[in-house]
Amino acid sequence: MTARIGVVTFPGSLDDRDTQRAIRLAGAEPVALWHKDKDLKQVDAVVLCGGFSYGDYLRAGAIARFSPVMETVIEQAKSGMPVLGICNGFQILTEAHLLPGGMLGNDHLHFICRDQKLRVENAETAWTVDYEAGQEINIPLKNMDGRYVADERTLDMLEAEGRVAFRYLDFNPNGSMRDIAGISNEAGNVVGLMPHPEHAVEPLIGTGRTDGLPFFTSILKKLVNV
Repeated sequence: MTARIGVVTFPGSLDDRDTQRAIRLAGAEPVALWHKDKDLKQVDAVVLCGGFSYGDYLRAGAIARFSPVMETVIEQAKSGMPVLGICNGFQILTEAHLLPGGMLGNDHLHFICRDQKLRVENAETAWTVDYEAGQEINIPLKNMDGRYVADERTLDMLEAEGRVAFRYLDFNPNGSMRDIAGISNEAGNVVGLMPHPEHAVEPLIGTGRTDGLPFFTSILKKLVNV
């Protein structure tokens, strides 16, 4: 029986179908989840996809964090369910306090869309085990509020505990502190990042590479080994 991975759609989500396709290409069954439903339909993991949930009113992810589905996602994540937040999903995870820190507008005050080089810093989370620590990958990036910020104590904690999952290389596209592109929670089951791995899963689209596919094969490997 294949793993079932839920993809939450909020009003303003853009990349739910792309994420479902990436999951399918990895060999799992994508399950559509609606923001108003608390029922997660017995999925094994959840992805919060990119977009502009609720138009990014108040702050990016601030309203989506209170959607009915998030009540169950927060509860299950704290119990160990793997959760991946991509771009707006990362913003929602910080607003829900499943990940520390927060997201602010890009330091150059413009929307940015580019192929972005990253370095894998932690290859031991539920979503990164098919990478190698130190591996350099190229993943599409598109955001307006992608600047990761946290106080120095939190940043030092993330560094000391190996919870910086990805770091920008060559160019910091949004002013994120310490070039942080993605982080994990202490248990490693919750990961958030600003770049979009679902746009780099087959040679025809995105970067023309498949550097994003290991996110989705990683979680399959993790679920099989549970």
